[in-house]
This record gives sequence, C-alpha cells and structure tokens, in this order.
Amino acid sequence: MIIASAQFTPRPCEVAANVEAMAGLIAEAAGAGATLVVFPELAVTGYEPAAVNADPDLLSFAPDAPELSPLREACRASAVTAVVNCPARSDHGPTITSYVYGPDGSLLTRYDKVHVTETEQAAGFVPGTADGRFTVDGVRAALAICYDTSFPDVAARAAADNCRLLLASSLHDTEDGPRKLATLYPAMARDNALYVALANHVGPSGAFTACGLSAVWGPDGRVLAERADAGLVLAKADVETGVEAGLPAR
Repeated sequence: MIIASAQFTPRPCEVAANVEAMAGLIAEAAGAGATLVVFPELAVTGYEPAAVNADPDLLSFAPDAPELSPLREACRASAVTAVVNCPARSDHGPTITSYVYGPDGSLLTRYDKVHVTETEQAAGFVPGTADGRFTVDGVRAALAICYDTSFPDVAARAAADNCRLLLASSLHDTEDGPRKLATLYPAMARDNALYVALANHVGPSGAFTACGLSAVWGPDGRVLAERADAGLVLAKADVETGVEAGLPAR
C-alpha cells in the first residue's frame, strides 16, 4: 500500500479553490500509485474557526455537500480513498470532522474530533463522542485530528482495535510543531506498532504559520518519508511483510 499525506496552504475560506487543489492532489497521488490520501485539519476552509462560527451555513458541510463533489469525483476517477477534513455539524453542534471517501466516492466513515482545543471551543465547536475506523485495501485504519494525538489513549485504542494505520489530519505551527513531530509522532507509532501518517498545513493558516513536515512513520517509529514544502509525502507500507520505504517526493 502506498500512503500519501497531502501538504498545502489552503486559502482562507475559499472553499472552491481549496477543493480544486485537493482534487488535484488526489489525482497526483493516484498517478504515483497511492491508494490512500490524508489531508490536513480543516483543509477545505483553512484553519479559520472564528470565520466558520460567524457563517456556519456557508462554511459547514454535510458529507454529500455539492461543494465537496469534486473530491468525491476525484476519488471515483482515481480509485483512491481520501480523508477529507472540514467543518461539519452534528446533533450536538458544529464539529471538526474527517469524512473518508472510498474509491467509488462513497462515504466510508465520519470522525468528529474528540479533543477540541480551548480556541475551538470558544468558536463553538463541540467534541465528538466516537472513534473513527474504516478499512482500506483490507487494512483497518484509525483517525485522529491534531490535538487528539496528544492523548496516548487514542493510539492505544486504535492498536487494541486491531488497526494497523493511524491517520492524523493536523495543524502544527512553526513554534512547537517541529518538536512534536520529532518526538510525539514517532513514539506513537513505536509504542503501538502502528503506521502513522500525518498531513499538516504548510505556511499561514488562520492565526498560525504551519511548519509542514508532513510524514509517514513505520511501526518502529522510523520516518519513512517527510517533506517541508507543499506537495505529497509518499510512503510504501507493506503491513503484511513489514517492508516499507519512502518514495520520491512529488
């Protein structure tokens, strides 16, 4: 299996432009042989929680929203599974949500961020209540969104639930991000024998400047592939034999 973490700089609240860029990255990932693409936290809108709160009707999306149709079509056209993160709604209120679209464009699962930050709570976002799970190429995968990864039980539950992959949609900034990516993520992979893929923003997003450094780690905590600039991080993970390798950046 080739995993792709997609790293780019979303335009603030310019949904159509961001979705177009994401659809292009799905097609590019498919061209490189990837079957799975993970996007950063709030990639559809950029990390703009206050703006989303100010106009939730415009900037919150159901899984079948027409604004997201280019992503569903890109999955169908490329036979790729994509983890798409955006503002959404639940019965309890606004959520930060990953929709997973399968290779036929259908919704495989939905995961609402469980550990929302104080800033996100102040913008009206509410925590999710359930773990996200789905299967890709016969491999069970778990989902996390940024701050979720600071809680060890998230990865531990994934491992206990027979997941082999943990896919994190995140925003890590230049101030604290490099330290977390050098310590937190490899430890999460190693301690739980998981492949871990991180999709991070790069450049300005909301009040932050993101550090990039999206990566894929093997179950021994070793970095399989990483990059600092915009584009795709591609890593081959053979969860049956344990053979894995980073691939050339694109």
